[in-house]
Amino acid sequence: MRFSVRQDTALPADALFTALSDFYRIERMLVRRGADVRRVDPAHETGAGMAWDVAFDLRGRRRDLRLTVTQFDPPEKMILHGRGEAVDLAVTVTVIALTRFKSRMIFEAEVKARNMRARLVLQTARLGKAQLDRKFAERVGAFLNDLSARRG
Repeated sequence: MRFSVRQDTALPADALFTALSDFYRIERMLVRRGADVRRVDPAHETGAGMAWDVAFDLRGRRRDLRLTVTQFDPPEKMILHGRGEAVDLAVTVTVIALTRFKSRMIFEAEVKARNMRARLVLQTARLGKAQLDRKFAERVGAFLNDLSARRG
């Protein structure tokens, strides 16, 4: 199942990419929302190879996910891959400069099932895809508005 959102923001492309790649801040945001986040890579610099073990509750069960930055090309593109017990996740973030002071973020997430139970859940979720797309766009929009407010 694939989700995609395009959103314009009043931040320059380099400032937007810097904010989106502030992984320490994103870790804190996830912890505030109830997830357990543990950094597992030895890298000290932001870039490809960074990895985290993320655990969170979803639908009454604890889910574990290993999230790794596989491509990091500032100020344009970042790709993260996640692998859990039941799903594989691919997240692509692309930043496009529209003007000197405006940019567009394209946020794509793709979830693939790794077992039959996850396949059934994703197949059922496809029935409500329009509602899921709307919620996804709202969450990404709120995240971008928060970044713009903090940076602007």
